[in-house]
Amino acid sequence: MIIKNATLETVCGITSVLPINEKPEIAFAGKSNVGKSSLINALMNRKSLARTSGQPGKTQTINFYNINDELYYVDLPGYGYAKVAEKVKEKWGMMIERYLKSSTQLKIVFLLLDIRHDPSENDKSMYDWIVYQGFQPIIIATKLDKINRSQKEKQIKVIREGLNVIPGTKILPFSALTKQGREEIWDCIESICELKPVSEPE
Repeated sequence: MIIKNATLETVCGITSVLPINEKPEIAFAGKSNVGKSSLINALMNRKSLARTSGQPGKTQTINFYNINDELYYVDLPGYGYAKVAEKVKEKWGMMIERYLKSSTQLKIVFLLLDIRHDPSENDKSMYDWIVYQGFQPIIIATKLDKINRSQKEKQIKVIREGLNVIPGTKILPFSALTKQGREEIWDCIESICELKPVSEPE
C-alpha cells in the first residue's frame, strides 16, 4: 500500500460526537504501552504522526487518521494501566463501547498484544468483549524484535490459547523496529476493505 496522504482528521474525547464517515474504518485496540502508536505510524509510513510516549495511558481520545482519502485508522484509548484512576478507566471503556456500537463503517478491529507475555486478564476481557460486540478481531503480536526467532511460534500459540480465540483467527507478528509484519497487515486491510492493492516503491 502506497501512503500518499495521512492526516489526523478528528479527535474525540469523552463528550465528543463521533464523526459519521463514509469510508471504511480500521480500529486499533490494545493495552497501554503495547506499541499501538508505533504500529499506526509504521502503517502510515510516518515517524510520529501518532504520538508515542514512554508514559502508558497517554492516549485518552479516539483519534481518526485519514489515509489517502480512502479509509480511516482509528486509534482507541489504551486500557489496563494500573496508575490510571478507575473512573478514568470506566470512561475510556465507555468511549470504546460507544464507538464499536455506533460506527457503521468499522471493518476490522485489530487487537494488539505484546508477543513476549501471556495475555493479561484485561487482554482476555477486551478480546471477549470485542467478540461480544459482533467482531472477530485480528490479533497483532507486537514487539517481535524483542524475542528470538525460535520463540515466535511458541509465543503465538501462547496468545492463541490464552485468549481462547475463535478457530481461524489470524495472529500477525509485528515489529515496529524492523517493520516485519507490516505487509501482512496491509494485505488484510486491502482485502477486507476491498482496496486495490498497490505495492510500496523500493
